[in-house]
Amino acid sequence: MKLAMLARNARLYSHTRLVAAAKARGHEIDVIDTLKCYMNIASHRPEVRYKGRALEGFDAVIPRIGASVTFYGLAVLRQFEMMGVYPLNESVAIGRSRDKLRGLQLLSRRGIGLPVTAFAHVTSQADDLIDMVGGTPLIIKLLEGTQGIGVVLAETRTSAKSMIEAFGGVGANIMVQEYIKEANGSDVRAFVIGGKVVAAMQRKGAAGEFRSNLHRGGQAKAVKITPEERSTAVRAAKILGLNVCGVDMLRSNHGPVVMEVNSTPGLEGIESATGTDIAGQIIEFLEKNAAPNKTKTRGDG
Repeated sequence: MKLAMLARNARLYSHTRLVAAAKARGHEIDVIDTLKCYMNIASHRPEVRYKGRALEGFDAVIPRIGASVTFYGLAVLRQFEMMGVYPLNESVAIGRSRDKLRGLQLLSRRGIGLPVTAFAHVTSQADDLIDMVGGTPLIIKLLEGTQGIGVVLAETRTSAKSMIEAFGGVGANIMVQEYIKEANGSDVRAFVIGGKVVAAMQRKGAAGEFRSNLHRGGQAKAVKITPEERSTAVRAAKILGLNVCGVDMLRSNHGPVVMEVNSTPGLEGIESATGTDIAGQIIEFLEKNAAPNKTKTRGDG
């Protein structure tokens, strides 16, 4: 196969692993800087151009689109879809996952366990927002935040009100969520490929840190997940339409609750913790599924 990978930085661990895995299995792969692509939108023959030439002949595209370039990245990916190139994850599905509110609404509608969550822009009713999620302690998240940035823990009502009002003062959309104390600063990431959980790790935040993100000093280890956790992860991926994703869950007293579904999950933490060849399994998935014009949305979403 001839593969394209949309990525800004070809040297990242996840990207070098995917390139190595593709080449090891006999495929050709080009790493394409997402922001350097440009398109003729009005053409009857959809085209993506790069460095003065048309990108042609690809069997599949692997979107590794950073959160900061989501809008443009999805436009490029849609153009590939219109050209009939098979995407590892479709543009519509990535868009759902990147819109945290939309993602939670879709999961909630289908009965996926979630933390009690309130959403607001006007924050004059801070007390009501706090009461909606069961009081303090609670978590406040900026809707646009990623990788633990824009996520704060408010331990008292006074601090919660101050933070909510502060975010409101700068016109931010915020989510207020119940704090799952029994998770004890850890979460579980289940890595889903093609409707199956292929690996899972438990991440634990650094001392004094409630966020479990690995790049913030958290630690990871392989973990055996329960059948309910496995089912929750698979269902969450299917609801959002993602072929490959990381489903982040907390272990609450009433079962697993989904915090986030990541459509561009990093490979370093999960491969290091579990010893699983995730990159190879992603390429294997493309071998089995990539076909021309197989995209459900054909760029229409």
